[in-house]
Amino acid sequence: MCAHTFTFMGTGAGCGVPAFFCTCPACQEARAEPRARRGDCGVMVRGAESGSVLLIDTPPDTRHQLIREGVHQVDQLLLTHCHSDHISGLCEMEYMIQLRTKQNLPVYASDITVMEVAHEFHYMTYGLDFFGLEPFQTHEFDGVRYTALPVTHAPGTYGYLIETDQTRLFYASDTGRLPEETRERIRGVDVLAMDATYWKECPCPQSHHSVQECIQEGLELGAGKIFLTHLCMHYAEPVTLVELEEFCRQFDGRVEPAADGLSFPI
Repeated sequence: MCAHTFTFMGTGAGCGVPAFFCTCPACQEARAEPRARRGDCGVMVRGAESGSVLLIDTPPDTRHQLIREGVHQVDQLLLTHCHSDHISGLCEMEYMIQLRTKQNLPVYASDITVMEVAHEFHYMTYGLDFFGLEPFQTHEFDGVRYTALPVTHAPGTYGYLIETDQTRLFYASDTGRLPEETRERIRGVDVLAMDATYWKECPCPQSHHSVQECIQEGLELGAGKIFLTHLCMHYAEPVTLVELEEFCRQFDGRVEPAADGLSFPI
């Protein structure tokens, strides 16, 4: 019996889909079709029986995402890195701490990310307990193991290998081609949810994937299921959700665009 669920809270790159300033086909599709809309990236692991809630990242849309999922309390945070589209919703936790839990919120990340976040949110560190994670260190919470694995992005950025007794899942919202030691740690994972920011050509392979590069690396690693996340849909060459889903059909269900609110047991 699976005791936890994994939920994509948001699946878009920095400016979301639709972007307020953009009228490309992908953004027009998202204005007309709710299922094509994407908030900034983050995920939740929730205890099916315990009710525990762990978030990986707190994007600007955090409050709306938590309301959508019926979450009233967050127990722990893991952060991938300190870019604003992944941490600027942290301020939403302050009033929960003051008015509901009345206890400090544990926050785990690389030492670099901890330092940067503590500086950025200096006005609320009174309510946060920071814990630095070394590369390849494992943190356990409510029976789930989270191993911090270095990825190719800003200094101190982690993806997380998430393991239960039933499932091995690797989540990396922002990364180019993975470092070799990280690749070896995640070979054969049941689920890979990884950066697929660009459609076709990736202008910054040192920090992001294209859709095609994400799929190629996932297949090389023998991942059972590949979810495309951190999707921009409108950088460089736009791609609509309909077009992306059609492209993924060639992989016979093994590859799927992640969607805001998509949940599955782990």
